[in-house]
Amino acid sequence: MSQMLYKFLFGPARAATLPSVFCALACLALAAPAAAQTPAAGANGANGAGDNVIVEMNKAFRRGDKGRLAQLLPQAKGHALEAWAAYWELKLRLGEAAPQEVQDFFSRYAGTYQEDRLRNDWLLLLGQRRDWAGFAAEYPNYRMNDDKEVRCYAILVEHLKNPAIDARLADEVKKNWYAQREADDGCNSAAERLVGAKTLTPQDVWIKARLATEANRPRAAAAAVQIVAPDAVGMVNDLNASPIKFLAGKHLAISKARRELITLALIKMAISDTEGAAFQVENKWGMQLSTEERNWVWGAIGRQAATRLGTVPAGDALQYFAKVTKDTDLSDDMLGWKVRAALRAGTQPNWALVLAAVNAMSEDARKDPAWTYWKARALLAAAPPDAPAKTPVAVPATAGVTQTISTGITISPQRAEALALMQSIASARGFYEQLALEETGQKITVPAKPAPLTPEEKDAARLNPGLNRAAYAIAIGLRPEGTREWNYTTNLHKRGGMADRELLAAAQFACDRQIWDRCINTSERTKAEIDFDQRFPMPFRETVTKRAQSISLDPAYVYGLIRQESRFIMDARSGVGASGLMQVMPATARWTAKKIGLEGFTQDQLNDRDTNIAIGTAYLKLALDDLNGSMPMAAAAYNAGPGRPRTWRNGPVLDAAIWAENVPFSETRDYVKKVLSNTTNYAAILTGQPQSLKARLGTVGPRDASQPEPYKDLP
Repeated sequence: MSQMLYKFLFGPARAATLPSVFCALACLALAAPAAAQTPAAGANGANGAGDNVIVEMNKAFRRGDKGRLAQLLPQAKGHALEAWAAYWELKLRLGEAAPQEVQDFFSRYAGTYQEDRLRNDWLLLLGQRRDWAGFAAEYPNYRMNDDKEVRCYAILVEHLKNPAIDARLADEVKKNWYAQREADDGCNSAAERLVGAKTLTPQDVWIKARLATEANRPRAAAAAVQIVAPDAVGMVNDLNASPIKFLAGKHLAISKARRELITLALIKMAISDTEGAAFQVENKWGMQLSTEERNWVWGAIGRQAATRLGTVPAGDALQYFAKVTKDTDLSDDMLGWKVRAALRAGTQPNWALVLAAVNAMSEDARKDPAWTYWKARALLAAAPPDAPAKTPVAVPATAGVTQTISTGITISPQRAEALALMQSIASARGFYEQLALEETGQKITVPAKPAPLTPEEKDAARLNPGLNRAAYAIAIGLRPEGTREWNYTTNLHKRGGMADRELLAAAQFACDRQIWDRCINTSERTKAEIDFDQRFPMPFRETVTKRAQSISLDPAYVYGLIRQESRFIMDARSGVGASGLMQVMPATARWTAKKIGLEGFTQDQLNDRDTNIAIGTAYLKLALDDLNGSMPMAAAAYNAGPGRPRTWRNGPVLDAAIWAENVPFSETRDYVKKVLSNTTNYAAILTGQPQSLKARLGTVGPRDASQPEPYKDLP
């Protein structure tokens, strides 16, 4: 038995569940092929040699070494992760595999993640080959249903069978296509076919090209233009290479295609030269574009200006947005940035613009808790004061209906709608949900714990083959593969995913094995039953709390940050080199170690739990002190470096919720909100007292110039 698996099975936290763990591993045979049913003595199941073979095959797969995979595959026979080994070997040569070999794989590993993963790959290949009969035969067996390109192929096949395809499916193609960041054959082909059938319009295609250009995806833009104006693809490449040069060489935009190319060039120019793009619209191209095209360009310019937090006043962005004559001509992303600019428009938000922009969004966008919350705030700001009622009558609180409650107070339609919106999202689940809870007069508390899991519910998780394969893969170092199989098992194996009680049991299975990321993420998916012990675990509690308190740092804040940084994965490593529980960069670690007097520090010490916590908390405290004790700004500094929030704080003093929503980087914006939300929930757990997110947020504004910067060299 490998040391990793031995620790997985026999670690102190698992001693009480040994019989169940052994049963779970043995029960891999429930879904494994016949040859994998006996990973006992002499087989390659739970032994070091067998684990090493699987790990080596994974490395060979990553470097595309078909020969090495073929050589090692026989040695993986009988291993608990044999399905992975077989998948890697076949995946690399899928393009040359015979259909029967693929079907044999499906039969041999029926019911597994690897079966459906290969089916996903096979369906994409069949679509690329235009083997519609083969695709139609296999698609009904596809369980994941989470690949947008596969779904586009499926709709295309439906259209080929029945050209009278309804508008609903055309809308689905458009939605999937717009969501694809890179060019893909499936959605492009479906869109091209539906344009030919006049179910999608050329305008739909041009909007895809605009979205791709805004996202700096020139290949996706060119692929869209290929559908409606193939002769113009070369010009798309030219305008992406140099929009100013392209615009300088053009003088008229008479045809639809030429106007759209000018629109794309202006969008591209706005990314790097907002003022220059605005000058081009006002002095050369504005009158040649249609109203809709012109509105989109102004929206793109306004969006770019709105992202310049701390360097471009919100008023500048709003001036660009003011040139838009119809908000519904804009994308949801543009409207989101219009809301953000309106929120930081001055000493008080421009609530009328906030409300107008949210109302112009698509129905799906308006459901986002962020825009639900800010719409409610805008309605509350515009609502007239409550007034005594002559005849108290109780009326349900619905939009546009005056509610008179039993106290004899008449609530205006705006206030009634705002309160209904707040109530619709209010909970302890997330940032805006917590803010909405406070707006309704409540505090953040720990929800009542669900009923204990029954032995039967626990056994169902412990005996689940997919969960066990996932846990085994993680235990031997194949975390990405284990995570994918775990997510498939909980979310996609059956339509709609696991029910709440199943998710709680699966989460507990992970918690008991200290697979904290799966513990948290699985528990977060429950809807009606919320278990804070699972969602907000506190590993290494004594170390974290003692260290935090020793430097006057709130332990809840430290836990809120670690939960977001690493999900308590000890060996976590980011793509940019940050490592450990607190995801500390090597250069930052060296600077911090020197600052706190940690002698003889070496980079490999970041993998030591206590050292990682000591350096991470020290840096967080230094960032917090540097940024006037602002938790939102310190969190932003931890994620994006201190220089950026120092710039982003410039301008009027803002409610920190408004400031956080205006952070230009989507990753950092999401990070700040989640860290603060996590912190509030951890504080509720640690103190046992109701908490306020608003109190932790405070305000954000320019640094007092009379005060020295404590750590000017803070990296």
